[in-house]
Amino acid sequence: MIISRRKFLKLLAVGTSTCLTLISPLTSWAAWANDAFNADTLNKAYQHLFGSSTLINSNEVKLKAPKTAENSDAVPISIKTKLKGVDSISIFVQDNPQPLTATFQIPPDTLASVSTRIRLVKTSTVIAVIKAGDKLYSRSQEVKVSSSGCTR
Repeated sequence: MIISRRKFLKLLAVGTSTCLTLISPLTSWAAWANDAFNADTLNKAYQHLFGSSTLINSNEVKLKAPKTAENSDAVPISIKTKLKGVDSISIFVQDNPQPLTATFQIPPDTLASVSTRIRLVKTSTVIAVIKAGDKLYSRSQEVKVSSSGCTR
């Protein structure tokens, strides 16, 4: 199939503008989360991510983590809640060099539940924070590690 130079340039322009439009939101989100992920203390990470460090300890937040992790490179963590209006679920590790380990945006009217694996530097407290409306609900648990996999 032969395509004219004019049609090729038109397709190239449309494709380029489409790609740039799709990439823009990703780069702005990455800049927003960068400060929170690079924070070196819990309070700084809370402030950068949520704008507040006031957490409400709640039994509505269900955190499932092993009491002892055999492999600190891949510690299974599950968090769920039945709270209404959940915006995000975040995982923090108190003694990691960068405490914010993961954050998940929860679409409206969906089940607020996440499961993942995280890395621990050493025995530490894992903190699950759920943002629902203007409030931050949390639950924490200490996880002991038998071998250290995080070297930073």
